[in-house]
Amino acid sequence: MDKTKPPPRLCVHRPQTDLITKKSSLLPNQKHMAEATPALRKPVFTKVNELRPGTNGHSLNVKVISTKTVMQRGGGGRPSGPQARQMRIAECLVGDETGIIIFTARNDQVDLMKEGKVVTLRNAKIDMYKGSMRLAVDRWGRVEVAEEATDISVKEDNNLSLIEYELVSVEA
Repeated sequence: MDKTKPPPRLCVHRPQTDLITKKSSLLPNQKHMAEATPALRKPVFTKVNELRPGTNGHSLNVKVISTKTVMQRGGGGRPSGPQARQMRIAECLVGDETGIIIFTARNDQVDLMKEGKVVTLRNAKIDMYKGSMRLAVDRWGRVEVAEEATDISVKEDNNLSLIEYELVSVEA
């Protein structure tokens, strides 16, 4: 055996077309299974008292208790650029039968947050502001007035935004 020759390669590279031919070699009754998109999951609604710092992806049905506009900037002097449109931020106290929390509404969300309305928050996240939790929905989430006309009796003595958290580093 010649020692200058490298050993034979064990890995086999298949061109991308192999995947296409494999897919087309399925039986006719199996084609719809290979091309089917995954079914949408029903949202799992969480309660306010289950919210924890640093978590996201929450779906909640909450009642708006109060709304306070904290910032409103108009179009200003520049007609173009990032400051061209109006920026509004409101802090809304929202809650359900397990507790209340401050929700930070931005821009179009402010119009939906009317006192006494029941709203559905989808893909909400917990932001930390000065050591306390704030609920927020960014561009990947959704705020909408709830379809069901359910009245939620709010438990106002459990305000999660009043709990102050501190980040503690643990050395291993």
